[in-house]
Amino acid sequence: MQAKLINKQVVTTFIWLITTGFVALAQAESFPVNINVDAKQTLEKVNPVWRFFGADEANYATMKDGRTTLSTLGALAPDNVYFRTHNLLTTGDGTPALKWGSTNAYTEDAKGNPVYDWTIVDRIFDTYRERGIRPYVEIGFMPEALSVKPQPYQHNFRPGSGDIRTGWAYPPSDYARWEELVFQWVTHCVERYGREEVATWYWQTWNEANLPQYYWAGTQAEFFKLHDHAIRGVRRALPDARVGGPDIAGAGDNFMTKFIQHVQENNTPTDFLSFHAKGAPTIMQQENGASYVRMGLDTHLRAADNEFVQIAADPIMKTKPVIIGESDPEGCAACQGPANAYRNGTLYSSYTAASFARLEELADRHGILLDGILSWSFEFEDQPYFAGFRQLTSAGIDLPVMNAFKLFAKMGGNFVFSASSAQAKLDDIMADGVRGTADVGVRASLDADRLSVLVWHYHDDDVVGPDAAVQINLQGLPKSFAKSASLKHYRIDKDHSNSYAAWLKMGSPIAPSQTQRTELLKAAELKTIDAAPAQLNIAHSATTLNFTLPRQGISFLVLTPD
Repeated sequence: MQAKLINKQVVTTFIWLITTGFVALAQAESFPVNINVDAKQTLEKVNPVWRFFGADEANYATMKDGRTTLSTLGALAPDNVYFRTHNLLTTGDGTPALKWGSTNAYTEDAKGNPVYDWTIVDRIFDTYRERGIRPYVEIGFMPEALSVKPQPYQHNFRPGSGDIRTGWAYPPSDYARWEELVFQWVTHCVERYGREEVATWYWQTWNEANLPQYYWAGTQAEFFKLHDHAIRGVRRALPDARVGGPDIAGAGDNFMTKFIQHVQENNTPTDFLSFHAKGAPTIMQQENGASYVRMGLDTHLRAADNEFVQIAADPIMKTKPVIIGESDPEGCAACQGPANAYRNGTLYSSYTAASFARLEELADRHGILLDGILSWSFEFEDQPYFAGFRQLTSAGIDLPVMNAFKLFAKMGGNFVFSASSAQAKLDDIMADGVRGTADVGVRASLDADRLSVLVWHYHDDDVVGPDAAVQINLQGLPKSFAKSASLKHYRIDKDHSNSYAAWLKMGSPIAPSQTQRTELLKAAELKTIDAAPAQLNIAHSATTLNFTLPRQGISFLVLTPD
């Protein structure tokens, strides 16, 4: 009883400190972090694995906020950003809903003859291409006229309820017609966009066919047959098309091994392999009755490791590019609730930085050629501001996680040696997550005379923690730096590059005024720290930089010679 009273007193005191403005005193302690960067130790070329994105709702792409979000993504790396979406062959009038979309690409006339209509899917792909984005084409789902069980067809999903697996999820009644549908589609794309352009796209079949309760209502053998016919249709239309799969969920099974065996035994062309890996946030309870979100980075990495192991076991497939076709902190972008409360703020952006670095490290460990990490995160049209969906923008306003991708896009050239005294080891994270000491990690790259250093301060627990007192020791700088260098210090934290924090300060308006929206758009921009020194003195090709980085914050430093 006495211990509980003491805990209550501590909580009461902490609340008083917050409300009276003395919270800084309660959190004054920080921990030291030493980071070393040697620009002379050149490593592998920077691979923009971040350049893949996706969403369930195909039709959001052509809507007002969808177009805005795509424009932002396309500008990060024009013609090198890819977008994957479900429902490109689903029957319907193009009206989107949560986890739903349609194009009406295939119907049949009164006599049962195929009718192809590319109007809606063209509009989607045109929207991509006009913004410098290329399709990562998911061939699916099953048109109503081809489904072996067409009714009921459209699902009735709502966050927390509804049956997701309906007529769209079933195998075709006629595999030859399925193959011909794919052939006609690719032929049309070649005619519309050009052979060379379409050859740069990725083509893969379906989504998470190893989860029969959700996306595939057939057997494994039926999926393999579906895949073979789809790939045959693609290659008949475009022999040099880039094809692969299977974009299965990282469920800890051996489906990838079975898929590899199947495509090899049946000589099914396979240019790349793909799978999904997700984390698993949970709600933790404190003794005082309060709760907080605990992320599941360990689950995320173990799911990827299971698939990497299976791919690496095959000497031929080990040489193929691999794409993590969905890589996210959890599994349902359209779901809401307490466990997803991290999405609007900086926990999502810091998780992204920490997870991408570890997924690349894990791929290197297995000798895997990791070509991409696809974030299943886009936008949700005409939803309330900061509603809590997993998205890059809310009501057309960039979230902190979007700014993380803006930072990724600034890294080029080659990675160089970097090490942090507080960077958690990969095996420790896979075993226990980041739940004790925080993870303050680093990556650095040199592109001609431009040195970039990315530093993140991540913890699985969405609770207040001490700042990191970071000291970066830079050495081996190119001769062009001479005696001084210009510095830009970009920052994502509660006070910088954070539209959500600005919205909260406004009082969380349900419908922000035009003036408030303008303020939110400004707050959403990627910001630099005003107090950072504009110049650094260089001596013997080296310099030192000190700054404080709060928990769940990201710093990105760019040095250029004066």
